Amino acid sequence: NLSNLFGSKLSLTKKTILTFPLEQLYLHPSKTSPFIRHVVATLLGFYLALFCFGWYALHFLVQSGLAYGVMIFTGVEHMHKYCFVVTLGYLSFCQVTRAYVFDYGMYSADFTGPMMVITQKITSLAFEIHDGLMKREEHLKPSQKYLAVRKMPSLLEYLSYNCNFMGILAGPTCSYNDYIAFIEGRWYEPKHLESNGKENGKFKQSDPSPKRDVIQKVCTCALALMVYLVIYTICPTDRVIDDTFMASNPFYIQVLYLYISMLALRPKYYFVWTLADAINNAAGFGFNGYNADGTPKWDRISNLRILNIEFATSFKMFLDNWNIQTALWLKRVCYERCPYNPTAATFLLSAIWHGVYPGYYLTFITGIVVTMAARAVRHNVRQHFLGSATLKLIYDVITWFSTQMAICYTVVPFVLLAVGPSLKFYSSWYCCIHLICLLLVLVLPVKSRRTKQQEQPSSIHASEQNCLSSPDNNCSQKQKAT
Repeated sequence: NLSNLFGSKLSLTKKTILTFPLEQLYLHPSKTSPFIRHVVATLLGFYLALFCFGWYALHFLVQSGLAYGVMIFTGVEHMHKYCFVVTLGYLSFCQVTRAYVFDYGMYSADFTGPMMVITQKITSLAFEIHDGLMKREEHLKPSQKYLAVRKMPSLLEYLSYNCNFMGILAGPTCSYNDYIAFIEGRWYEPKHLESNGKENGKFKQSDPSPKRDVIQKVCTCALALMVYLVIYTICPTDRVIDDTFMASNPFYIQVLYLYISMLALRPKYYFVWTLADAINNAAGFGFNGYNADGTPKWDRISNLRILNIEFATSFKMFLDNWNIQTALWLKRVCYERCPYNPTAATFLLSAIWHGVYPGYYLTFITGIVVTMAARAVRHNVRQHFLGSATLKLIYDVITWFSTQMAICYTVVPFVLLAVGPSLKFYSSWYCCIHLICLLLVLVLPVKSRRTKQQEQPSSIHASEQNCLSSPDNNCSQKQKAT
């Protein structure tokens, strides 16, 4: 039963767990040089890749090698564009051959899974190099200034970043600067500073230990695995299109079943991503400063926030806490840089990156409509419920229920993969959420991002004029609030 539920993911999970002992072999930066740490991380990564995927692991080298060649020979001005096309194109080629030549319909942790993470790393690095070497400092956003790479990585640094043993199997993606800081031992420097920027001697006696967080995350993995194995065997998702089930149960039972089946499916992802996070933390990667009580935070490369997902009151809140590193990648390489229809372009890129199964595209097309409707509701309705705590609670309950139903409805094709079963499900629901969302988009006005950007300078200018004509000294406070 376990093999049927996980498929080849079970084998990959076992091998991922075997990564834990390797963390103990990885020497602290105070005991060895960055060069040795790069070499060890890369060699162990290649060993794990060969152990798990055999000669298919050569695709990791081919993809990385092609992209590095593009970086070296095409020049900084257009390097990021060519790297994006070449890397994503090679990933798509491998996904097509895997899906339609080898095992169509078998959604498994095959060799294209790690390639998806490598694709994120290569394209992110290409854009970061372009920002660091091509753009002026004043033209970069604050996040882009931090991520910008000021020199071309060596081949060893590049391969270590893409194929290190901590993230070769399940990720998650991280920025190049964060990874290099970890390799060189600069990852704990923020601990010396308090929130006000002053040096705090309390926490600089020794490096923060990840043991507490690693144990906590391993326990979370065990709980997630147990929930998945117990509930999903009782409530598999494909039953939502079973003719007998649909004919013998009223619609409200089908709605309840859909929610429970999707609730039971999510712990599979909680397990994999939390395990990957724990592995990186065990190696000393992922430190993110200190909490208010002085305890270290190890969530710099965490891929999800489970409570925020389960209690999300908006579609955006759900997506912001689900597969966080992928969402950041989509935001940095697409949403913030696409001049036209960034929402649609981001969902399209996400679908292409995930693979070639038609269900992915149905999910992300639906996601565009749901996102637009959720945005319209928030901009036009939310302010009417902020007058009292009771109204706010009512609004939160309604939006929580709506968000969970919208998520479940949207991702069914992502699970079913094929067109026929996906359309059968939507038709059994009379495409009701599609129709409701389209109606909301048509009825409720929402300003586009470009309109907001055009209005922002004028509002700032008006604020400055008010400050100049104001007799009091409150303008600085207003500007800070703006």
